[in-house]
Amino acid sequence: MAASRLLRRCLLAALSAVLISAGTAEAGSPTASSAAASAAAVTFSDTFDGPAGAAVDSSKWQIETGDNVNNHERQYYTSGNKNAALDGQGHLVITARRENPANYQCWYGTCQYTSARLNTSGKFTAQYGHVEARMKIPRGQGMWPAFWMLGTPVNWPDSGEIDIMENVGFEPSTVHGTIHGPGYSGSGGIGAGYSLPNGQAFADAFHTFAVDWAPDSITWSVDGNVYQRRTPADLGGRTWVFNKPFFLILNLAVGGYWPGDPDGSTAFPQQLVVDHVSVTTGDTAAGAAIRGLAGKCVDVAGANPANGTAVQLYDCNGTAAQQWTVGADGTVRALGKCLDAASGGTADGTPVQLYDCNGSGAQRWTVTGAHDIVNPQADKCLDVTGNSSANGTRLQLWTCTGGANQKWTVG
Repeated sequence: MAASRLLRRCLLAALSAVLISAGTAEAGSPTASSAAASAAAVTFSDTFDGPAGAAVDSSKWQIETGDNVNNHERQYYTSGNKNAALDGQGHLVITARRENPANYQCWYGTCQYTSARLNTSGKFTAQYGHVEARMKIPRGQGMWPAFWMLGTPVNWPDSGEIDIMENVGFEPSTVHGTIHGPGYSGSGGIGAGYSLPNGQAFADAFHTFAVDWAPDSITWSVDGNVYQRRTPADLGGRTWVFNKPFFLILNLAVGGYWPGDPDGSTAFPQQLVVDHVSVTTGDTAAGAAIRGLAGKCVDVAGANPANGTAVQLYDCNGTAAQQWTVGADGTVRALGKCLDAASGGTADGTPVQLYDCNGSGAQRWTVTGAHDIVNPQADKCLDVTGNSSANGTRLQLWTCTGGANQKWTVG
């Protein structure tokens, strides 16, 4: 069971590298599900496999203890495996309990709750890449789960903070992604929320929360759906502090200024269940060109991020319109949006465009050892219309033929 889950997760992480796979496999053999692709490497991964009740891997995580005065939270973070332990099914479970033994002292006196907070400080830092965690969050007024990063050395807020996912219990359908830095910290942080459709609650199922972090840009997604991108232009002249190493943090807070305290409707214990955490870095982390016919590049027409913008062949020029990143879910992205088969089409001649990431099969891509880029839903290849190498030639889906107008190299 554990071995098969580990393989599945390794393959999931490997999807973030498929577009830069070298053509070492036999022609026509699929490499999307291979663990080759060394140019984009999983530099940190924890799948939390181990016996039930075991503590987290101390080579990857350290456990913080104490309270949090700054946010006036109500929990005391404990050591060991009291509030953070493996469940024997490949998950880390962070548990918040209502209890107030006298030896747990908070800023206001005796704490009313215990919980856990883990970080990778001194063990692992990242600078750029695809950073993700698959988790099921708790529910209830006063709950405050988070997956986030702090800049090193820590001198908050000047050293920076990247909140990949935060949820407050009074918003069961919404999570938030935020950056904090000098002059834009606390309630002045810059970010946005993402809400599930039809009133679904995040606590009902596992979801994948991620950022794609490159020099001078951070892009947030939930389950592969991009919902915001931030660059220095968003700071109004304030300092961008995100081009340096950051470490990872997982925690479950209780109460505080933002979520408010638990009330009679909040059932305890509550749990943050983490399936995996990974960081993938390499050439695609900061974006890479995709080169095809006549050595020209896959390009977003006019560098326009609007939905429906044509994706075309054009002279390679190194602009953001030609910098493509690959998500762990198989999406291919530029300018914060996804490479998309228009209207979910599967027929020969379906135009390829840029569109909001939505998790559909129209936005899933794999690569073969023969350097075809295939949309599995259509079982067709990314194709240069009419085999023309002229600038501005539209890209489309077409039955895979092995022609030069369907061959692509990334980087």
